[in-house]
Amino acid sequence: MKTDKEQAIIINETLMKDLGYTDAIGKKIAYTIDNDSTVNRTVIGVIKDFHSTSLQHQIEPMVLLMPPRDRDRDNLYVKVAKGEALAGMAFLKKAYQKFDPEYKTDFHFLDENFNSQYVAEQKQEKLSLGFTQLAFIISCLGLFGLVMFTATQRRKEIGISKVLGASITSVVVMLSKDFGKLVAIAAIIAIPIAWFAMDRWLEGFAYRIDIEWWMLLLSGCIAVVIALITVSFQAIQAAVVNPVTALKNE
Repeated sequence: MKTDKEQAIIINETLMKDLGYTDAIGKKIAYTIDNDSTVNRTVIGVIKDFHSTSLQHQIEPMVLLMPPRDRDRDNLYVKVAKGEALAGMAFLKKAYQKFDPEYKTDFHFLDENFNSQYVAEQKQEKLSLGFTQLAFIISCLGLFGLVMFTATQRRKEIGISKVLGASITSVVVMLSKDFGKLVAIAAIIAIPIAWFAMDRWLEGFAYRIDIEWWMLLLSGCIAVVIALITVSFQAIQAAVVNPVTALKNE
């Protein structure tokens, strides 16, 4: 209605609860405007809570009203049918040029505006993933080289063990268990640090998941398994070598 510009407002559910109403329709609300004068308006509608900012912030009390000044009337929100974005933009541009040819029409898509709120997190995700992959490759290469060195140093011990009846499995276990212990110790040290870092990072979000113990335990177990696979690959190669080859220089 024409009178809504000066007399009516719409509020969200959070504001209604803060005011102590179960039904705010028709209630008078007083608030202060730019010139510090008090204005009384009637609530003509209550909308469901929605996120107007990123999930780093809680939903706050909100008031919707008609633009009080002409210069504030510069935004128009249009819902366009799926697949008709180009046609819709062309129609809107033509309509704007017809009624307001002096100014250039500028378009923004709301989904892009909302996504831009998480640019920092998306960059953080890419950097974290990149460094994780790099650390994973370096760690596996380091373990692979270390087990090669250990197998070379213990080749005569492996040969004697096989001559005495040791199986390939027992030789692999002999070479792998020490590395498995070191990786397990590293995981035990890293898990509390990872939990602390993730918990502090999630504190920046009003709406967040809880870090469950099994998530970190699963990560540690995966690290141990990957390390053992890396170690076992070279350990099996050392275990299947003919013991005569290992002992021929003895």
